[in-house]
Amino acid sequence: KEECRFKKVGVKSVEDYKDELLMEKKKLREEQCSKGMSATMSCFISAISSPERAYFLKWLRINLENRSHEILPQLREKYKQKCQDICGNKTEIAELDKKISNSSLGVEHFIREMSQLYEAAVSLPEDALYRKQLEHLPRLCAELLLDGFSLELVNGDSSNIPVEWVSSVFSELNTLVEAKNKIMVVTVLGVQSSGKSTLLNTMFGVQFAVSSGRCTRGAFMQLIKVTEEFNAELRCDYIVIIDTEGLKSPELAQLDNSYEHDNELATLVVGLSDVTIVNIAMENSTEMKDILQIIVHAFLRMKEIGKKQTCLFVHQNVADVSAHDSNMRDRKFLLEQLNEMTEAAAKMENKTEIKTFTDVMNYDTETGDHYIPGLWHGNPPMAPVSIGYSESVYALKKHIMEIFRGYRPSDMNEFVRWTKDLWTAVKYEKFIFSFRNSLVADAYIKLCTEYNKWDWTLRKQIHTWALEAETKILNHGKFEKSEQCTIEDVYYILIQEAESELSKGQDEITDKIKLYYEQGEGHVELVESYRQDFINSAKSLKTELSNSVKIKLDAALSRRNGMMKVEGIKTTYMDAMEKKVLNLLKDCRENKSDMTDSMLDEAFEKMWQETVSTLSYTGLQKQDIIKRVLFHLRKNLQSRGSSVAQSLEEVKDLHNQGRGNFVAHKGNIISKKWYAQWIKTVQEMSDNLIKDCREFVKAKSESKDDYDDTYIREILNMIDEKLKAHEDLKLKDNFELSLKLYICGFASREFQKIHNQFIQENNPRTALENFKESYRSDFIDLYHERDQCQKKADEFMSNCLEPALEKYMSEIMGMKMADKMVTGENSKIFGSRMSFQNSVLKSLLDESNLMNLNKTYFHFTESYETFVKGFIFDKVREHFTAENRMIKLEEKLLNEVISEITQAIEEAEQDSNVNDTKRFIQDICRKLQERLVIPKDVVDKIGTLNNANPKKIAECLQCSVKDMDKSLKDSFQKKMFQNKIDCLQTKPQDVLFKRVWGCGKQCPFCKAPCEAGGEAHTKHFVSIHRPEGLGCYRFNDSEKLVTDICTSLVHSNTRFKCCDTNDKWHPYKEYHKIYPDWRIDPDSSIQASAYWKYVMAQFNEEFAEEYNAKPGDIPSSWKYIKKDQAKASLE
Repeated sequence: KEECRFKKVGVKSVEDYKDELLMEKKKLREEQCSKGMSATMSCFISAISSPERAYFLKWLRINLENRSHEILPQLREKYKQKCQDICGNKTEIAELDKKISNSSLGVEHFIREMSQLYEAAVSLPEDALYRKQLEHLPRLCAELLLDGFSLELVNGDSSNIPVEWVSSVFSELNTLVEAKNKIMVVTVLGVQSSGKSTLLNTMFGVQFAVSSGRCTRGAFMQLIKVTEEFNAELRCDYIVIIDTEGLKSPELAQLDNSYEHDNELATLVVGLSDVTIVNIAMENSTEMKDILQIIVHAFLRMKEIGKKQTCLFVHQNVADVSAHDSNMRDRKFLLEQLNEMTEAAAKMENKTEIKTFTDVMNYDTETGDHYIPGLWHGNPPMAPVSIGYSESVYALKKHIMEIFRGYRPSDMNEFVRWTKDLWTAVKYEKFIFSFRNSLVADAYIKLCTEYNKWDWTLRKQIHTWALEAETKILNHGKFEKSEQCTIEDVYYILIQEAESELSKGQDEITDKIKLYYEQGEGHVELVESYRQDFINSAKSLKTELSNSVKIKLDAALSRRNGMMKVEGIKTTYMDAMEKKVLNLLKDCRENKSDMTDSMLDEAFEKMWQETVSTLSYTGLQKQDIIKRVLFHLRKNLQSRGSSVAQSLEEVKDLHNQGRGNFVAHKGNIISKKWYAQWIKTVQEMSDNLIKDCREFVKAKSESKDDYDDTYIREILNMIDEKLKAHEDLKLKDNFELSLKLYICGFASREFQKIHNQFIQENNPRTALENFKESYRSDFIDLYHERDQCQKKADEFMSNCLEPALEKYMSEIMGMKMADKMVTGENSKIFGSRMSFQNSVLKSLLDESNLMNLNKTYFHFTESYETFVKGFIFDKVREHFTAENRMIKLEEKLLNEVISEITQAIEEAEQDSNVNDTKRFIQDICRKLQERLVIPKDVVDKIGTLNNANPKKIAECLQCSVKDMDKSLKDSFQKKMFQNKIDCLQTKPQDVLFKRVWGCGKQCPFCKAPCEAGGEAHTKHFVSIHRPEGLGCYRFNDSEKLVTDICTSLVHSNTRFKCCDTNDKWHPYKEYHKIYPDWRIDPDSSIQASAYWKYVMAQFNEEFAEEYNAKPGDIPSSWKYIKKDQAKASLE
């Protein structure tokens, strides 16, 4: 227990103290092994290994009891006299108690000795001869259990569970019973001599020791086999019966820690039980209040971890049990006592919201109490046994069997794992279960993995829906007139549809969460407290996706409104030019002599120059984008303080902002004392944000669309979210101002370029000039009456369909790639944040170049976000470059669209007027408008000035589609992976990063990232913490890196100070007062943080050099941790 509680650590380093305890324990085990096995134990083990063991054990028990009867009466009489003596010496009473205990030798003591021999042996190396000689002992004990003998679960003298022994016994037991390993657990608790053992013996036909004094010490368990007849009903193969020593025993009352001992025992057995029988003997009613307080404490702790269990109160020695109603007052009084004790226990456990016993567990005063008469009619031993006792016990047994029918049984392996974890929690005095508890961790990871699947399904669905909705808006009114439905109508309909889809998606996830808990698989009851977190995460997901969809649709609406103006202007000039060309064509045909191509070319050039010179060009008005960005920046910062408003007032424009490198300086940070410690984090956060914003601007630039105010609003939102995620950095308002000015500065200049480029490209005269050669070619072809079918088909394919198809591929490909990573062979890596963290750590350990490994770890700890992004990109590249996976995915998506294009051409050919080529082309576009965004002006140009036959052009289009298909597939083969990724509008690595990054919070001590699932979790936690030196912590005086781990420190008397404590010392135990959103659980084993101990030991000097500190004092045990052990600790 001292390994967990550090009550005697003093001023030593916690990790060094742990090392000392480990060495001391190792030394004690070595002493045990050196003494070997006594002759008595050798004879005992030999006897129970023989077929006559039942005979042997029976006579051994009889002979031991006979010897005890010769000594015990005298010792008990002396003990009684000392206890009655008011001035009795406590030391003498304790010595007498020890003599009584030593004189009460039983079979259980021999089995206890077996457990100690085994525990000492397994501490030796696996190939040690002594260890191999004793490896058969657990099987012997397992066979005894099956034969009906008891197993000591809690050592009555040391109040300890021999974990290795119990685990091995159950492992052998599991092997012996094979598939029939399902169990249910019943425990009885009560004060001493309240008839607990007698109750179990009567109920189940077992033989726990009974007497008028304290005969059960610790906790013993027996197995009851369930017959085939009841196996299907109870759904279990064995019932485990646990009998415990009496609480509040007079012997232990002499000790200072008796309440702690009772509390630990009650917590342990209540935690192991499915049904707990609280035995209340009326003759001990004066102590009922104390016993209830202990038991309520235990139930309260189990409530915290969500363990489903039932409590039954058994009132013994009740004279009249025939009239249930007559005991109503007693039950009411008991409930009042329970409520009183619950409130008191809740205050001690800091659970002030719990007021009554029914807040802790389901308790019905009508069915939760059983009244049992005394065992004897008269005074024993000559008095007859009461039939009413047996009948009442039988009724209790039937009730317990009914309760079992509604429970899910555990298997033996789960029971052992739960026992280990529960005992660890008891030793740590830590009853809010940690995620080092294997069953709780497994249940949480499974729940996170399932939730992430539901989350991903909705994200994919909404991404696809949003892409289609954007396409609908961008294609509105292009190829068909929609007089009854304006583009604004379409927008509002889609917004409502989005809300409907998202509400439906949220409801589905919520229903799946509820169903997951109702099914009760995978010990989900242990993570009941996280149910609301995941339901809130579903709400948060809906809000996030709703905002994202609205931003996309707002941008699409703005783009379409802008393009409609451009299209209107272009149509006016193109119609005018078309008329001029047709008039020229008519004039040339009326000319009697044939005209050569050069003559036609000369006539066209003359007409073109005359026409363009007479047209009035009123294009789009050029806007001052930089001024508009500044306006939105002012609006974003208007709620900040007067100092920000004053500083912003002095900024007249953004032309000189955002140049050079952004540098965070002391003035941006509230606590100047901790500047050196925090400046790197602030700078890295700023650099990452600036990089993300530059990539956002670059993507908008490549889209060739006009600037829209949604762009700058989205950038400002990105900055706000990043600053909110880093609230712990305690940055000043002027830092926010300087960062936003820098980003808005370079962004505004790029947005101005985007706008200027769009204005230039969509200038009416420029647009006409772009089509000049096409007009010239069509004019000459029409004059000579040449077949234009193939030419028009190629134009439509190269100028319309191919660019639209490439744009569609760039929009859809990134999400499809991310989906392959999430649902394919990498699903274990990206299944949950915990699994992702472990994958990253394993990959670091697998690095072959140890010379650079320290640099890699430093990059990981100091620039975690950058490192993770790089790791994800490497995984994406590794997956998609192998076996031509990316090419195969591209070809699969291309084939789907090519199939739709082919079908659209066939349907248009059947539907269209045979003489109307323009309508035919528009019909094809109309059928593809839900998937592809096709430029209207190009389609209009192809549909004019032609003599192509729609039937024939359809044939040519089919050939052109095949050529386009082949051309694109050839480009897939030639294009480099990086170039392909750069062209994607949605980058798969960004999608995956967002999935595994979570809240982005890091442990305030060691900087390990939060692994909590869902977006709306209320507490941050990490499964494996690091030595604090890796988080840049050093000792105040020596400047040496700290080797202590926060999971140990928070259970010690050590103190810390930092900017969050205003440079004042604060106890680690009360860290939650400074960091209330964090939960740091105890390290449940020496191996739990072996990974980071190995890393710290390997690269101690390198980290010290990087942090400008002195190397830490590495505990000796860390130096012996092997690479394989470090890797195994991540499992």
